[in-house]
Amino acid sequence: MLTSEFDYNLPKDLIAQSPIRPRDRSKLMVVDRKDNTIEHCHFCDITKYLNKGDLIVWNNSKVFKARLYGRLVSSTGRNLIKHGRDIEIFLVRPTENVGVWQVLARPGRHVRAGAKVSFAKDFYCDVLVKKRDGTILVQFEDEERMVRNKANKYGHIPVPPYVKDEPHELDIYQTVYAKNEGSVAAPTAGFHFTDSLIKKLKDMRVDFTDLTLHVGLGTFLPVKSERIEDHTMHSEWVEISQDSAKKINLAKKEGRRVIAVGTTTVRTLEGVSKILRKNKVDAYKGEIDIFIKPGFEFKVVDAMITNFHLPKSTLLMLVAAFSGDREFILDCYKKAVENKYRFYSFGDAMYIT
Repeated sequence: MLTSEFDYNLPKDLIAQSPIRPRDRSKLMVVDRKDNTIEHCHFCDITKYLNKGDLIVWNNSKVFKARLYGRLVSSTGRNLIKHGRDIEIFLVRPTENVGVWQVLARPGRHVRAGAKVSFAKDFYCDVLVKKRDGTILVQFEDEERMVRNKANKYGHIPVPPYVKDEPHELDIYQTVYAKNEGSVAAPTAGFHFTDSLIKKLKDMRVDFTDLTLHVGLGTFLPVKSERIEDHTMHSEWVEISQDSAKKINLAKKEGRRVIAVGTTTVRTLEGVSKILRKNKVDAYKGEIDIFIKPGFEFKVVDAMITNFHLPKSTLLMLVAAFSGDREFILDCYKKAVENKYRFYSFGDAMYIT
């Protein structure tokens, strides 16, 4: 298939710049993929479409301030930046080597092996190598947790480039159930849940469990190849606990629905199932690089909650795959535009059953 087949027209004024308050008052498009029908309501109305025994699975990953601004200096301390220009370093993920991180840099052409990037008197990194895929390996003097602690002290909230103003508080770019820090972008489908809505669902005997996928390049890098089959997914770190695996497998065994909150949750569940070559999941901690595109056979997820995604993105391709009908999903997006839905990270939601 061609990447251009996942394009659509979106007026810029429909790109959400901040979340709705309260968050569960966002719009919700309910999509029935069997009958190819849609309904319009608000996210708080999702209670009408959920049943006792449904299992909601969400990604509990927590965002940290992964965007850093610093000065680029040579290994001898000579300033390489003329006219006071800053270097932006975007922390993508730690590697297996202590203190070594995969990062992106802007402008990347100034970053060379042997240079040092200073963010504060007690926070800097050394550039090790530039890779062909555009990423860079850097060495911090601190271990992973301390790097994130200093990033949260000196860094900036890593909102996407289409959000023009950085929020004042990190909690604005965080789900209410976030707990495992490590994401450089929020699993935004979960933004629509509030504490009061979660309580209402639990009172309905809807069940919940969580997993972790630390959002990285695999989630947000654009597809640059003409054929989607030529796109290579970057791996991302995931974890499913033994308790969560038991809940998920029991729901499947008993014929109860497994409802994934967000494309990251879908990729984790289906990715682990594929790795294990089973129609279920087990406890797992490690990497996945699954690319879900039309034609994929879903083994675990029965329904999903998601936002409205960028044109030509792997996320839109995943949603099209889950719906089973690319043209139908693009028609849903067209109707969302006509009905003034808000798009992308802080935007409205879609529930696909």
